[in-house]
Amino acid sequence: MARKKFEQLNLQDAFLFSAALEDPETCRLILELFLGYPINNITVHAEHSILLTSDFKSVRLDIYASDKIKVGYNLEMQNKNENNLPKRSRYYQSELDVTSLKPGETYNDLKPNYIIFICTFDPFGKGLYRYTFENRCLETDMALGDETQKIFFSTKGNNPEDISEELAAFLEYVENSTDQCAAKTQSETVHKIHNKIKELKKNREMGVKYMLLDELIKSAEKEAAAESLAKGLAEGLAEGKSKEQSRYSRLILLLADDGKNDQIVKAASDVHLLESLYREYGL
Repeated sequence: MARKKFEQLNLQDAFLFSAALEDPETCRLILELFLGYPINNITVHAEHSILLTSDFKSVRLDIYASDKIKVGYNLEMQNKNENNLPKRSRYYQSELDVTSLKPGETYNDLKPNYIIFICTFDPFGKGLYRYTFENRCLETDMALGDETQKIFFSTKGNNPEDISEELAAFLEYVENSTDQCAAKTQSETVHKIHNKIKELKKNREMGVKYMLLDELIKSAEKEAAAESLAKGLAEGLAEGKSKEQSRYSRLILLLADDGKNDQIVKAASDVHLLESLYREYGL
């Protein structure tokens, strides 16, 4: 399947999300929408940890931000539910704390921080647009007072009465970052964000960076597919299964012709998927 062009990306796409929020003004506008209060003098720190492996799980494009009173914010877009967000948020919070405490400072110098995930799925299955967590006493429901929150936004919420129209409009815009979607709302903030996105998509340098990342991912996919094919062939030869070898090789070629390189990699380690693909292609 052909990948999207840079101009076709929506805000849910990790590259565009990261690129957009590297702009302090865009980051500030989005944080204000999420948290519901004014924020000034945002400083953005982008974490571009693009570590590609054969399972393609490690393209991490995070945004860290802080304001003038050193409140920390970690924002990340999530398009796939890998059922690890609770502990992932715990790890991100520890990262923020470690980096924010300077030598010689005490624990009391730790500033508030927010770990924010924007999900294009419902992360907890309760139908909410927003899930907010903080540490509280189980016996008394008293807040611990460590000034940390983990907030998960979902574009799939069904409780619009519990959030502002502006936030609901923005969460819709995340998945459909187009002129048509932006025009559906009267939110000045969403319009400002959309104008920033349009300017960004006209940036030729950013488009080149996206193309380079795209080529890097494609290269990693081809390398992983070749490794899986070689491994499968070697195992087949070692076991004397020449018929199975031919069947597997034919499947690899058919999947490659259909642009399903990700299925090649997964099938190499998933017997059930492999058998399913054999049936699908009549092998």
